[in-house]
Amino acid sequence: MKTILFDTPASRKALYPFTGIRAVADIRNGIFTIRERWEELLQTNSFILTENYLQHHVEELNDELLYINTSALPATHLIQAIQDLKLNQGLYQNEDILAIKSTVQLPFGFTKDDCSDLDWKSYSDKIHFLRAPFQITQQAHIMLEMDFKRFTMGRTSAPISSTNTISNSQNIFLEEGAVMEHCIINAADAYVYIGNNTLLMEGCMIRGSFAALEKTVVKMGTKIYGTAIAGKQCTIGGEIKNTVFFDYSNKAHDGYVGDAVIGSWCNLGAGTSASNVKNTAGEIKIWNPLLHQWIAAGTKCGLMLGDYSRTGINTSLNTGTVTGVCCNIVSEGIPPKYIPDFTWNTGTGEHFVFDKAIASISNWAKMKQQEITETETQILQYIYNSI
Repeated sequence: MKTILFDTPASRKALYPFTGIRAVADIRNGIFTIRERWEELLQTNSFILTENYLQHHVEELNDELLYINTSALPATHLIQAIQDLKLNQGLYQNEDILAIKSTVQLPFGFTKDDCSDLDWKSYSDKIHFLRAPFQITQQAHIMLEMDFKRFTMGRTSAPISSTNTISNSQNIFLEEGAVMEHCIINAADAYVYIGNNTLLMEGCMIRGSFAALEKTVVKMGTKIYGTAIAGKQCTIGGEIKNTVFFDYSNKAHDGYVGDAVIGSWCNLGAGTSASNVKNTAGEIKIWNPLLHQWIAAGTKCGLMLGDYSRTGINTSLNTGTVTGVCCNIVSEGIPPKYIPDFTWNTGTGEHFVFDKAIASISNWAKMKQQEITETETQILQYIYNSI
């Protein structure tokens, strides 16, 4: 049996800007991405069903196929219900298809009407769905706890140096090669995971839950609280609260971000700060250009920074600011609350020249000993052409 993790058109629009360069399955909302989590839970590799421009090769699958909706977050009872499906059965809740077991290879955007021959079963237990970008941080504590318990089960942490001040060491796990000296870590009722070859410099103060994945650097004196996640090969510093950084991004210096999501390959210039609470303490709304509407995000919501975007030094960002992919945020005063894809100048609204955007991305990749691939360039070209 093959497992297919599928996006829906609705989830792709709702999770803008973080679905621009990736399938929903490749969003990191814990130690694992959604794809990695399902593969670990089901002990299988998976295939992705998403928009055509993100699928450069569609494999013909002649087998039993288990389709799973990537916006439905896994819980024990849901996992069991999916595993209990028989061939030609489907699982749904209200308008959402949760899972299907079939031999038919379905197209992106399929509906129940396309599967009318299935035996449909209603699922009544509570499900957490990922339906807005700010929910990546709001649900991170649930996902990080699940991932920590799953990933560390039956394993022993690398030794924790006596130079550190630790609370509740059984909820702290260091992989081999992690370096952590002279730090203060509070894991009371929380979980802290430090990945392979990750460095926590002296004076870091962490109040979990927190995860720093492989080769990430946490700078001296960094203050982290609330659930925070730093993906692979990030560099983070300053004050960070309840924020998720995707892989290869930097916030290396002082400044505050809270209740934020920072896409991959982003860089926040020194002194950049992003508000997460309005001066009125009122409801925050973020702009979704694909839905053409403001989305209510509660009373705490910070920056939603699209992939490959960067801020200049001492940039101040409004509560609930949303940027598209590849934005250069340098302007006098506070930038607008929504910045479209490939904006070069937030003051004038000028767009990047595509070749210069790719050259800039390549330069940043080289700083991480990486390089932009032809596939990544083609995805960015598609987004650029859609402006």
